[in-house]
This record gives sequence, C-alpha cells and structure tokens, in this order.
Amino acid sequence: MGAADQFAFTARERRIIRRLRTPSLVQRYLNNLPYNTEPPPGRATLRSFRGVVGHHTAHCLEAALAAAVILEQHGYPPLVLSFESIDELDHVLFIYQHRGRWGSIGRSRDPGLHGRKAVFHSPRALALSYVDPYIDFTGRITGYAVIDLRVMGDYDWRLSDRNVWKVERMLLNAPHRAIRSSDERIDRLRRRYCAFRTQHGDRKPLFYNRRGRWTPLPKGPW
Repeated sequence: MGAADQFAFTARERRIIRRLRTPSLVQRYLNNLPYNTEPPPGRATLRSFRGVVGHHTAHCLEAALAAAVILEQHGYPPLVLSFESIDELDHVLFIYQHRGRWGSIGRSRDPGLHGRKAVFHSPRALALSYVDPYIDFTGRITGYAVIDLRVMGDYDWRLSDRNVWKVERMLLNAPHRAIRSSDERIDRLRRRYCAFRTQHGDRKPLFYNRRGRWTPLPKGPW
C-alpha cells in the first residue's frame, strides 16, 4: 500500500498536513502535544496518525507514525529508526534525508531522545548520537534498524481507528545492527546520570556534548 490518498483524510487531518510541510514543523507540532504516558490509569495504546490527531497526544512510536504519514504526503519515504536497549525499553524515531544528510523527528520523556537536525552522513551516525542520552538507570542501546514502513503492505498503520500493534511486532522482530560501546564509558555516564538524579529528583540531565545537533525541545522540567 502506498501513501494514503488525500481524500482518505478528514478535513482536520488535511489542514494539519498542509501546515506541516517540513520536518522542523512536524517536530514542533509533536513537541506541543502532551506525551502519551499510557497506563496507568488507562490501557496501552499504539495509535495511527488519525488516533494521534483525535486524542491530541503521542508517545514515541505514535509520534514516529504521525510524522511518517504527514511527511509522506510531502514526498518523504516513511522510514523509522528503531533502537534496542538492554532493558527492553526501546525507542523509535522518524528519519529523513535533506541535502544528502540524515535527521530525525521524535518524542520522548527524555530530552536527549527527541529529534536531530539533518547533519549526519549516515543513519548509523545518526543512531550513534543517541547512545549517550539513552543512558539512565537501566538503559543502553545495543542495536538499531532502519525500516521502511511500506513493508507493512496493505496493513493500515496510517489511518486505522484501532491500535496498530502489528507495527510494534514488526519492529521487534526486525533484525537490528549491533552498536558496541565501551563498558567503562557507559558506567561513567551512568554514574553521572545517577548523581544528577539524586541531586535533582525528577529533572532530566542536559549535560551532553554536541547538543547543537538536537532539534528544539518541548517545554518540560528538564
């Protein structure tokens, strides 16, 4: 199945798509949505673009799907970057190319896992920019995969009114390329993260290098 026909969208959805012509505009739109914290108290969700628009909230994979649908209408292929972590708290971003360089769009409860400007020479270089900010009490990236959502065929991940769990299963089953990092370095980063959280409670650190490559962050208690 190719990109959704414009007549498949509601008037509200078409207005959003027309307004969000670039990756930076899509990132700004997603930044302004409340993060979907899922349960508790409700059930887990995996909503399509239609569900994100209707509920006005998104978690990381929902945001990636919404970005894919919006920017597919502006000529971008629906590519996502999937991360695997040792604690099985994985992360997904929409990725794109601009003038031969790679960037990303994302939403997260952690500031360092949002989007990146299109300055990376390859998807792997882009993926490596997330290694340090991924470190928290338990997280550590072990692998990444770039997946074209068009492999889903006729499955309606774009506009379904139901949860699109098949997307999550496909990403979990996709082969991921290993990312290897120094145990010593990861342990040092984790100690620094833990010390920050001990001192600042629920605040999240922003002490990472090369933050100039990040896209603007949503407002938050960072």
